[in-house]
Amino acid sequence: MTDEVLVDRMALPRPDVSVADAEEILLTHYGLSGVAAELGSQQDRNYRVDTASGRYVLKICHAAYEARELEAQNAAIHHLRSKENAPRVPDVIPASDGQEIVAITLRERDYQVRLLEYLEGQGLTGLTYVAPASVAALGALCARLAQALADFSHPGLDRSLQWDLRRAGPVAVQLLSAITDSAARDRIAKTMVMAVRRIQPLAPSLRLQAVHHDVTGDNVVGHRNARGHTIPDGVIDFGDIIRGWLVGDLAVTCASLLHQADGDPFHILPAVTAYQAIYPLSEDELKALWPLVVARAVILVASSEQQISLDPDNDYVRGNLDHERAIFDTAMSVPFELMEAAILKAAGAETAAPQASEWQPLLPDIDPDGIAYVDLGVQSPHFSAGNWLNADMDWRLLARAATENGAAATRYGEYRLSRAGLRSTKAEATCALHVDICLAAGSAVAAPFAGRIGWKEQHLTLTSENMTLHLDGLDAAVEDGAEVAAGDALGAVFGESPSLGGLRVQLSSIAGLEPPLFATPREAAAWSGLCPSPSLLLGRDADAPQPETDKLLARRQAHLAGAQKNYYATPPQIERGWKEYLFDVEGRAYLDMVNNVTILGHGHPRLSAAINSQWLRLNTNSRFHYAAITEFSERLAALAPDGLDTVFLVNSGSEANDLAIRLAQAHSGARDMLCLLEAYHGWSAASDAVSTSIADNPQALTTRPDWVHAVVSPNTYRGAFRGPDTAASYLHAITPVLEAIDAGGEGLAGFICESVYGNAGGIPLPDGYLRDVYAQVRGRGGLCIADEVQVGCARLGHYFWGFEQQGVVPDIITIAKGIGNGHPLGAVITTREIAESLEKEGSFFSSTGGSPVSCIAGMTVLDIMAEEKLQENARTVGDHLKARLAALIDRHPIAGAVHGMGLYLGLEFVRDRTTLEPATEETAAICDRLLELGVIMQPTGDHQNVLKIKPPLCLSIENADFFADMLEKVLEEGW
Repeated sequence: MTDEVLVDRMALPRPDVSVADAEEILLTHYGLSGVAAELGSQQDRNYRVDTASGRYVLKICHAAYEARELEAQNAAIHHLRSKENAPRVPDVIPASDGQEIVAITLRERDYQVRLLEYLEGQGLTGLTYVAPASVAALGALCARLAQALADFSHPGLDRSLQWDLRRAGPVAVQLLSAITDSAARDRIAKTMVMAVRRIQPLAPSLRLQAVHHDVTGDNVVGHRNARGHTIPDGVIDFGDIIRGWLVGDLAVTCASLLHQADGDPFHILPAVTAYQAIYPLSEDELKALWPLVVARAVILVASSEQQISLDPDNDYVRGNLDHERAIFDTAMSVPFELMEAAILKAAGAETAAPQASEWQPLLPDIDPDGIAYVDLGVQSPHFSAGNWLNADMDWRLLARAATENGAAATRYGEYRLSRAGLRSTKAEATCALHVDICLAAGSAVAAPFAGRIGWKEQHLTLTSENMTLHLDGLDAAVEDGAEVAAGDALGAVFGESPSLGGLRVQLSSIAGLEPPLFATPREAAAWSGLCPSPSLLLGRDADAPQPETDKLLARRQAHLAGAQKNYYATPPQIERGWKEYLFDVEGRAYLDMVNNVTILGHGHPRLSAAINSQWLRLNTNSRFHYAAITEFSERLAALAPDGLDTVFLVNSGSEANDLAIRLAQAHSGARDMLCLLEAYHGWSAASDAVSTSIADNPQALTTRPDWVHAVVSPNTYRGAFRGPDTAASYLHAITPVLEAIDAGGEGLAGFICESVYGNAGGIPLPDGYLRDVYAQVRGRGGLCIADEVQVGCARLGHYFWGFEQQGVVPDIITIAKGIGNGHPLGAVITTREIAESLEKEGSFFSSTGGSPVSCIAGMTVLDIMAEEKLQENARTVGDHLKARLAALIDRHPIAGAVHGMGLYLGLEFVRDRTTLEPATEETAAICDRLLELGVIMQPTGDHQNVLKIKPPLCLSIENADFFADMLEKVLEEGW
């Protein structure tokens, strides 16, 4: 039972102190004049006060709280301020008479008043989404605070407080009387009973010390890091400080995170890991953590229900009630055992494997070595063209293998491709916690260990002291409640001989719970500790090999050149693609919104078949005479404007642009090239020379060779001249450069430019820009090169070629990327006269450029693009998506502009729409958050503040909407 003092306190409403009263108290006792605004509190009155000398917090509590309790709070603050590595805490401001606690009487009520410094910073409570970095930082802050308080002592710490988790059970009983909903009351009561039963055996080993006991989003402040994540570094409001369980302090913090967990209790784990690294908890403390979180959740929701009944006008409590109900529901959404296992793993503790050395065979008549295990994982050769989406595909593959081998089984711990959900904001439960065996009906099944039989709805359980075997598909020979010995018959696989039957096998250390058959990747490690592998019964081949993504990344970084970067700091390991989807090794499906290489989509069966067929027949270099090179060259020439009828075939866009520059120099007899700032054209010596993007090369502006002349970029959004009617201004800006080239007397070889400003995010060039610049270049004997590597080949939807939008015809066209759909293929299309200019320098040869396989790949891509109407799709879906993105500008200030057309779009993020300050760090964080939600996206542009939206052209309206919805979710909830 709780003592009378605690019971009385729990029934207290907030002090009856108005804003005017607060301002009068401040003036009378502190000599400060200011404007007060209520901050909200459970049972106190807290006011933020702005004065000429600074900002403060005026705290008013009932006299029922002893002065020594308030003295303990002040003393703790002084103690922490003296510690070098302690978190930031507010200073205590004495009254005019030097007292730190002022006793007052107002309307015949006695109160106690204190004034604290207002600690500036960003809190966590107002955030819908709290990033893992912020969660970890909160856990670290809680640890640092507890560590700093470890040597603090004060008589006022021994107090009666309803939040003291040592009193959670009795406090809950007292609070429950205020809840009128009997169903809710019963659920809360049963939950507290379960939590207390798990806490009690551990209680004697839980350390006691001074703890803040309220390190929550409401009571911390912090700064934003480079990615825009709030990193807590300061603690406020010491009203709940007590001498209590150390682990209870972390439990309070973890419970507070659950209302921002989107229903996922594993959201707290980064906080546990960070805490453990600073101020380690014992194993018993770690085991007590989750029951204490649940107990805290019960007290929160029960206390708020009671407080509302006492103080119906308390908007602070009423506003928090939904959060507290979310905390309670999330806390109760998983078994205690699962969270205990997850917490132990997060803290680095090892769990013991079950002892199975004395177990008997489950299938006494089956040779374990004769079971064929079927690969149903992401990289399985059995899957192609989306066939894994067929509802019974896994069983069909299993049955086929059993027919061929006599017995076949799935593998435990395998991340099933068939479980991958498309357009899902969360990773699906893909990791198998069981094994399905397909074998002859009538096969004998025996008890591997002694235990008690459970039989319900064709589901058999065999439960021993520390393990339960779950079986489905059994024609049972035992009755419910029977005791059996190891080796006793349990029954036979259901079905009539000689047909095949199926037996599902699962182990669990949680008695009385039927565990899930699959776990999400995040939960897989914890569940596997509770549901050990049936390889204990069937042999080690029953286990699927586990992904080693981190080790693989380390090997990549050890042997691949550092200049060859990878997307994301912690990248998923992508091993399969299909249409506009990518799949990682854990069966997570991602919508690929950035991959302009695979223009048809990933894993196109017709392209794969065409390449395979040609490779089996012939693949050699282009000096041999074969039909494919002729036919592909004709196809490309037919796509180009009249007069551009001659083709060079190469392997990449870099090679194509390099060759185009050589052609311009050979034909003109000059060397100097004109290019744009913020551009990217490739990595070879010549194509890199005309690439000026500082995002790709920070030294680009200072390392260009003397024959390269970069001119101001015609960026109609953030350039020197803005808007679509700025061609004349940009042309005027080029004039001094052209005049300098003329004065040099070396001539001008040419001008290279993307037809749509792709590298800057798909920004269209000013109307008439290319027409005017081309005229100036040609007037000097130079050639005009249209780099269509990124924006050409139907991607723009409204045009096949980007230069068509400008109403011009270039002298040379370069293409790559999409034309091979990922196969290394590039091309240069020009006139016969220009092409023959290269022969002055000798013949041209590319070993695999234009090989039979490459040509077949290119022609097949063109065929599929036409037959599947991908240009039309790019136009229709692109226009729809652009409209969705444009709508974000009205609702989110960070969204500055939408660029591009078709399925080459750019969404530019800015911190200020007037100055156009780039939101570089925010853009990177938004991309990371989109990855969590199942969308692949990357930034582009010199400032890396533009989302480059260039998905496969097969993108559906539904997936365009999913992308827009996820982007809006991120902008609304945070990143």
